[in-house]
Amino acid sequence: MSKKVLIIIIIAGLFFLVSTGGVFFLLWNKLASLESQNKEVVEEASEQEKTDSIGTIYSVDTFIANLASTDGKRYLRITMDLDYSENELAEELEGRLPQIRDSILMILTTKRFEDVNNIDGKIALRNEIVEKLNSFLQKGSINNIYFTEFVIQ
Repeated sequence: MSKKVLIIIIIAGLFFLVSTGGVFFLLWNKLASLESQNKEVVEEASEQEKTDSIGTIYSVDTFIANLASTDGKRYLRITMDLDYSENELAEELEGRLPQIRDSILMILTTKRFEDVNNIDGKIALRNEIVEKLNSFLQKGSINNIYFTEFVIQ
């Protein structure tokens, strides 16, 4: 084998090793960045929940709803507790239970898998449900919602 061919093979091998190392380096940095972003989001949500005081809890029965998608094969099973402060709200929640369940089901069936499969989506869903329920409650308001079961199939 001539020296030229040997030099070309060595240069090609070095180029391959350097470019492979560069690709791994970039992927490693990207994964580390995504992991730190996820940790920040989880920590922020955790801190928010720690600072919020828990009032009276009203448990709502489990919901099972089809998620909005083109194939219709995904569903969401969710159980939640409503947190409120006003004592007179308990009676109103009991009286409006069909309206509450209907409102929550209407929200759930508009969600896609992509909307609720991460922590940001779950927080957005929580906020949307709180906003909707508070729009028709008259004797008080819901402070927070705690998901006690959240299963996507």
